[in-house]
Amino acid sequence: MSLKSMFAPSDMTEGTPWKKILNFTIPMLIGNIAQQLYNTADSVVVGNYVGDNALAAVGSANPIYMLLLVLFMGVSVGAGVMVSQYFGAKRREDLSKSIGTSISLTAIVSLIIMVVGTIVTKPLLRLLSTPESIIDWCANYLMILILGIAGTSYYNIFSGILRGLGDSVSALIYLLIACFLNIFLDILFVAAFGLGVPGVALATVIAQLLSAVLAFLKLRKMTNIFDLKWKFLKLEKVYVRMLVRLGLPSGITQAIFSMAMITVQSLTNSFGEMVIAANVIIMRVDGFAMMPNFSFGTALTTFAGQNVGAGKYDRVAEGTRQGTLIATVISAVITGLIVIFGKYLMGIFTKTDELVTLANNMMRILAVGYIAMAITQCLSGVMRGAGDTMTPMWISLITTVGIRVPLAYGLVWLTRTAERPQGAYQSLWISMLASWIIGAVLTAILFAKGNWKKKALAGTNMGPGGGKDAGQTAEE
Repeated sequence: MSLKSMFAPSDMTEGTPWKKILNFTIPMLIGNIAQQLYNTADSVVVGNYVGDNALAAVGSANPIYMLLLVLFMGVSVGAGVMVSQYFGAKRREDLSKSIGTSISLTAIVSLIIMVVGTIVTKPLLRLLSTPESIIDWCANYLMILILGIAGTSYYNIFSGILRGLGDSVSALIYLLIACFLNIFLDILFVAAFGLGVPGVALATVIAQLLSAVLAFLKLRKMTNIFDLKWKFLKLEKVYVRMLVRLGLPSGITQAIFSMAMITVQSLTNSFGEMVIAANVIIMRVDGFAMMPNFSFGTALTTFAGQNVGAGKYDRVAEGTRQGTLIATVISAVITGLIVIFGKYLMGIFTKTDELVTLANNMMRILAVGYIAMAITQCLSGVMRGAGDTMTPMWISLITTVGIRVPLAYGLVWLTRTAERPQGAYQSLWISMLASWIIGAVLTAILFAKGNWKKKALAGTNMGPGGGKDAGQTAEE
């Protein structure tokens, strides 16, 4: 593969499926790891230079920030599905208009989040019983991230568009540049300038803005594939409706997940700063452990989208089998590494031995769940790529709202004793593991039923451009 071809859009409707999926996944996996380094770098720097309370503050703020980002995640997923299917169907005008609509809609949502976010931040922190010792740090951290949210949102949208076009390498390069800048600025602002928790938030905002600018410049050069002109930035109803229909379920899924995280965060806060800090460490390591699953899931979304657009449904089935098998094997390896080397990973975040031991013991509870999540993410990715974003949403709703949250509170209540009036903090992670396993079973069952095949954006459903197969459906 030449250097030029690595940075070009990839047609995933031809060639060996697993090779196409793997070639697409590897750079995206590296990019997702780099993305995870943003928050991880924040945690490592404040944990080592400021203290465990600062580490807890950064972690307590994260669920609220993720809740505010859900609209962008939804737009990003919707844009990726539209782009991949229009690209696979070779429909330039529809592709151009869908990209322009995504860009304009992101600008509107960014302004809304900046206004709403600054108003609700402090009340939300108090509602979650955030300890007074860290609430000011949490609020300052969140305010800076919210005011600089445009960089984060546009990088998510632009990288989603690039992935829909089959180009996962360009987004990786830009993200790596921004990641290194973020780490450098974290150390500069905290260790050298003494800005503390607000310093790492400022570093993240600057780095994310750079990655967004670089991704936009790349898109501007793709004139051989689509047109990025002012006239295509107009919000046309048909594309807005499709973007909302495709992206809203994913946005709702993320919102459900974030609300569940906030609800459980309130329960976590009741156990005090030590458990809060342990939870932060676990979630940071968890973020890296989940990266292969998320990466293969996104790769299969693009693979399915392009091949559905081209009408190659047998190829979708073949790629699903191969991609899911590879992801499951990788997750099994990661599970083993976590069990063996987990304690060393936890030691990166803090010098407190008690905290390292606590976090490591809890991480071992979750370890086997990553294999289940590999199945969930891959099969959900295929369904989304085919246009069925509702089924993964309902599964997420059931597993988080219906299982994880009630189970966490129920186990805590059942394990209360005179010595432990708050209950067993292990309940937090046992409930998460149970929800992952049940989610994998539900996903496999609903995927096997095959109703997702009827949701493909075939023919006239794909928009005003129509197509040579207008009127056909996936079933035909």
